[in-house]
Amino acid sequence: MGGRGHRAGRAARKRRQRRESAVQPVSMCHQLPYVRLMKFLHQRGFTSTTLRPALFADTGRGLQAVRGIMPGQLVLSLPESCLLTTSTVLNSYLGQYIKSWKPRLSPLVALCVFLVCERHLGEASDWFPYIDVLPAAYTCPAYFADDAVAALPSGARRRALEQREAVREIHSSHRDFFRSLQPILSRPADEVLTYEALRWAWCSVNTRSVFMSRPSNPSLCGQDVYALAPFLDLLNHRPDVQVEASFNDATRCYEIRSVGGTPRHRQAFINYGSHDNQRLMLEYGFVAPCNPNSVVYVEADLLCDVLRGDGGLDQKIKFLKENNFLDNLTVSSDGPSWRLMTALRLLSLPQTLYNQWKAVLLGQVLCEEREAWSLRTAKTLCQRLLRDTHTALDKISGLLGRSDQWVREQLHVVQSLRQEERCILGSCLEALEVPPGESGEPLPCQPDAPR
Repeated sequence: MGGRGHRAGRAARKRRQRRESAVQPVSMCHQLPYVRLMKFLHQRGFTSTTLRPALFADTGRGLQAVRGIMPGQLVLSLPESCLLTTSTVLNSYLGQYIKSWKPRLSPLVALCVFLVCERHLGEASDWFPYIDVLPAAYTCPAYFADDAVAALPSGARRRALEQREAVREIHSSHRDFFRSLQPILSRPADEVLTYEALRWAWCSVNTRSVFMSRPSNPSLCGQDVYALAPFLDLLNHRPDVQVEASFNDATRCYEIRSVGGTPRHRQAFINYGSHDNQRLMLEYGFVAPCNPNSVVYVEADLLCDVLRGDGGLDQKIKFLKENNFLDNLTVSSDGPSWRLMTALRLLSLPQTLYNQWKAVLLGQVLCEEREAWSLRTAKTLCQRLLRDTHTALDKISGLLGRSDQWVREQLHVVQSLRQEERCILGSCLEALEVPPGESGEPLPCQPDAPR
């Protein structure tokens, strides 16, 4: 028996080793683009012996700890000379064009134009080693195909369309400036500074820059807070990780200091902020699994549809909007948010109790009957959202089989978001003691009879 146990243990170890080897990160240090990137950064004063670029099974590109990182240890220190900021742009060949242009450009547009022009230069660009490792395309909504946008939850869909339109507006409103750069371009400006090129640059800045407040510059208009940070921007986000990140005026470096540490050969992470998955998807183009900050949003349109039989609904919705109570209505795995329940409590009141509306927003307790109505309405909202989520997931499954690679990547992001929301809504309904598959019961009464 002892022999059999020994053999079983050895076989189990081998199976475990095979599983672990299948998901081991693959170092990218010896790939030419990363060799060039590190040489470029070393020439500018950067040295890194703690982290190296690697490909991970779950996140894709990231930075791997070469040795264990202790809590409180400085993980990365990137010299100012390695940062791509508006100072870089204004001190370049673009400086004279930007400084003389009226109306003044925003810092964001200045950085975008610089990225496009440098990419146009190819290997002749000083920043080619960095630009060469930037993604060729992104999975944030500015890139989304119509099918991917249509599969989003309603609020995210609206914001995705706004993002897409904002990028188009930036491109169309700066065409005259783009054409003024013709003397420094080897091809017609309209062929270099296209909408697609600007979209790529806009997503590069918005998804990969670090916050770095800089003094206002008379040549630019608006807050200057963007800094592109080569190598550092390979660090991925994880919601449960804590780091300290800022520009150190004494060392003139942008520094990342670990709070919890990282074991040897594991991926080092940073935290982009306490963002829910909708915001991560909209701003960065990804969804974080098991995100404790994730919620599902309840939009005003859904409230109005569910409560369309209430004769006083328009006045109540107007009151909620005037008091800033129509935004950020959410449910989590633990149940409806305080804001959502407060809005529902107000919606439970008839117009004859208008004098109590403000008190309800301030936390006044209602009778058991109105509290029960508010909970039933919350259940109905969750059930409606869950049906919409199931419909969207079915639609995405059908689209994945007939879409090209780029659209599939976008759909996978939306699918992850919808799957996360399905779990949240299921847990919320359990908290409200309603089986997820049960159809919503019609509300037995409305606060005000229809007119």
